[in-house]
Amino acid sequence: MFGDGTLPADLPGPHAGRPVVTAGAPRGAARAAVVALHGRGATAQGVINLLDPLARHGVAFVAPAADRGRWYPYAGDEPRERNESHLESALAVVDSLLTETRTTLSLPPEAVVLVGFSQGASVAAEYAVDRGGAHPLAVLSGSLLGPTVDAEGLTGDLAGTPALVAGGAADDRVPPDRVRATAAVLGALGADVTERLYDGVGHEVTADEFAWLNRLLADLVDG
Repeated sequence: MFGDGTLPADLPGPHAGRPVVTAGAPRGAARAAVVALHGRGATAQGVINLLDPLARHGVAFVAPAADRGRWYPYAGDEPRERNESHLESALAVVDSLLTETRTTLSLPPEAVVLVGFSQGASVAAEYAVDRGGAHPLAVLSGSLLGPTVDAEGLTGDLAGTPALVAGGAADDRVPPDRVRATAAVLGALGADVTERLYDGVGHEVTADEFAWLNRLLADLVDG
């Protein structure tokens, strides 16, 4: 799957040509897929390892590697223009991988789940509000970018798309109000949003988030 295991070289930089890691069900056996986006300072293999609790028969995993281990260089609440060129490259990566995953595995959009953690979660949320579509979404410990988070000027159509937006109430990197605002924006664009904030939890993924994703994947594989 995915040719030589790298992203297309003709995508916008800086993430073009970076490695892609795959795991799980092969072509012909996959009934669902997860496209996974790692956090800052992490790796494609690292996010595959993080999502190991989701491994099950019939599910393929695809994870791209960001340039220098980061999808964008500045903090998520900085003015968007500071991160814009890196973000556009990241969105092009997601678009390419979602298309390739659907095509290679012969899956409909609703069977290809976009999951991101930390910076990867922010990229996943940005992709959803920018491009819309039917891909289920999990935004784990991340938020939409920019000094404020609101739906002004957004036109993405997420009608009925399942979306989990979750974070820790004690997260010192992504404040709870940005998680709530991101959930509200996705809901305003029509997504079927599950919002979760966990008391006493920091910048991490919880068993409850894995449970939500496992229920979604079970429905896709067994339904």
